[in-house]
Amino acid sequence: MAEKAKKTGYALEKRRKLVENTATFGLLLICASLVAPFAVDDPFGWLRIFKWIYAAGALIFVVARVVDVNDPQDSVRLRRLRRMEFWAGVAFVLGAALWFYSETRLGEYAGPLAVMKDTIMFTLAGALIQIIASWLIVSRTKKEQKG
Repeated sequence: MAEKAKKTGYALEKRRKLVENTATFGLLLICASLVAPFAVDDPFGWLRIFKWIYAAGALIFVVARVVDVNDPQDSVRLRRLRRMEFWAGVAFVLGAALWFYSETRLGEYAGPLAVMKDTIMFTLAGALIQIIASWLIVSRTKKEQKG
């Protein structure tokens, strides 16, 4: 019985690392797609490419956050905090949807900031949710391991 619990714990830790690495990769795609239109010479042509990269990063992040990495012995509070990370991904997906919508509504002659302003707002909201959730998860995990 103890051997099975040890294997399950190892598999859970392995899954958690994989999920965190996947979510980090999604966040890096989001970050790169937000910075790149301002770093290139012709941002208008690149905006079409980077909106797809942003959408892919948001989708990767959400899929990573949907995967269940909760231990059956985790507290309800810790489970809710992990679910909160999913809502950061929802904010990123909404940002991607607004990028597509703004580009079709404003047209190709609008500036990059006009097209991306709602996307930037939802990205900042998602990042804030992710940061707060990460801090609270680490804090709660430490408290539960002490007690």
